[in-house]
Amino acid sequence: MTSSLKLILASGSPRRRQLLAEAGLRFECLESGVEEVRLAHEAGGEYALRMARAKAIAVSARVPDAIVLGADTIVECAGEILEKPRDADDARRMLEMLSGRAHVVVTAFALASAGGVIEADAVESRVFFRQLSDAEITKYLATGEPFDKAGAYGIQGIGGGFISKVEGPRDNVMGLPVSSVLAALTRAGFDGKAG
Repeated sequence: MTSSLKLILASGSPRRRQLLAEAGLRFECLESGVEEVRLAHEAGGEYALRMARAKAIAVSARVPDAIVLGADTIVECAGEILEKPRDADDARRMLEMLSGRAHVVVTAFALASAGGVIEADAVESRVFFRQLSDAEITKYLATGEPFDKAGAYGIQGIGGGFISKVEGPRDNVMGLPVSSVLAALTRAGFDGKAG
C-alpha cells in the first residue's frame, strides 16, 4: 500500500472532521447511512464496535479503493447506555443522571478497504462530572448543544465545564481516539498528511 490511498471518514460528525483535520490528515467525508440500533442485551463497547464496523463497510462497499474510517461513540452510566437524547426531557434526564458521578465513554473505530474490515478497536475513557444544579441544566438545554451528542453533552463545548476529571484520552470523549486511529492508519499503509 502507498500514500496514494484516499481516506474517507464515514461520518457527518463535525467533531470527528475537526479532530482528523487537526491531526493534519487529508480526507473526504461520506456518511454511511447506517441506522444505529442497539441489539437487546448488547454491551456498550460491542454496540459501538459493531456500528463502527458497519459504517466503515457500508462506505467501503461504495468506494472500495479507499481506506474508510467508521466510528461510533457511546456513553454508559450506571449500566445504561446514553445515546443522543430524543428531546429536552430526555436530555435533562441524562444530565441529571451524569451529575456528580463518573461515566464511561467508549469510541470504537474501524478501518475498511474493498468492503472488508482491516482493523477495529474500542477505546475507553472515564469522565467525572461535578454536581450540576437544576438551573445549570436548564441553561445548558437552552443552548441546544446537548441534542446531537451521546449522553447529552459535548466535552469540547459548554458541557466541558461540567467535567471535573477525565481518565483516558480526552479526544476519545469528543468522538475519536486520534492517536489510536493514526497508528492503525499507519499499519494500513496510509500516511496522507494534508499538504
